[in-house]
Amino acid sequence: MSAPSARRRTAAALAALAGAGALLGPAAAHAEDLSARYVALGDSFTAGPFIPQQYGDPALCLRSRNNYPNVVAEALGAAEFVDASCSGAETRHMTEPQTLALDTAPPQFDALTPDTTLVTVGIGGNDLGFVDIALTCLAVSVTDLTGDPCRDHYTDAQGRDELARRIPETGDAVGEVLAGIRERSPEATVAVVGYLELLPADKGCLQVPYATGDIPYLYGVWEDLNAVIEKEAAEAGTVFVDASGPGHDMCAPRSQRWVEGIFPTRPTAPVHPNADGMAEVGDRVLTSLGVRTDSPLV
Repeated sequence: MSAPSARRRTAAALAALAGAGALLGPAAAHAEDLSARYVALGDSFTAGPFIPQQYGDPALCLRSRNNYPNVVAEALGAAEFVDASCSGAETRHMTEPQTLALDTAPPQFDALTPDTTLVTVGIGGNDLGFVDIALTCLAVSVTDLTGDPCRDHYTDAQGRDELARRIPETGDAVGEVLAGIRERSPEATVAVVGYLELLPADKGCLQVPYATGDIPYLYGVWEDLNAVIEKEAAEAGTVFVDASGPGHDMCAPRSQRWVEGIFPTRPTAPVHPNADGMAEVGDRVLTSLGVRTDSPLV
């Protein structure tokens, strides 16, 4: 069995387990039950680097007033809202300071309190190594444009896939984050946000200059990461927010794109959500919480 096929079977099994566990999760909450104190935790897919308007301290966390936490806070009419997300954050930065180029961000868990009513968290991509993977796969693609040099790079002589090894480790780290949130904010509703679809399932494009055979491989990595995050969310009794949506990835037409490519055509960091993507994720958070029942951008 090929590595992508094995990964997809693993993803399907994890998703099935997560779906069963979700039946035991918290019931949908009313907006008034959530809005007293809302804390957002996460990495750059939460913060929104270079999406106007940038705000907050430290400045190099690169938070946007149009990121999905701000969308959620505004829709809820949150009485108190703390956006602790920071670009580049890993799960360890929930409890450790995050060193930035010119400053230091405090541990994100410092924002949590016993009276917090809602927590959203989007984390795990940097533990897996999103940025390094994107750059590495781009660099090796020129060696075999029609093959799968990225998969070869991450597979050793015994056929062991390094990224497949990292997936469960990342899941364990996310699970520890969710336990830490519950310990610090035991009464809060917790929503765990998955990652937007970066690539089409089978074919690339000019905006995504990866080798042909690596597109399905990288899609499988994204699938597996979201599946393991969903599994951890279900086991923790939290809400999982599915951000997937075919046809809105980096190869989609500009007007339908939620994630920009290597060379963004709208303000955001490369290979990151744009403002439309953030609006969609915010809407899905609200829908998953039972506050909103439709998703206008789909």
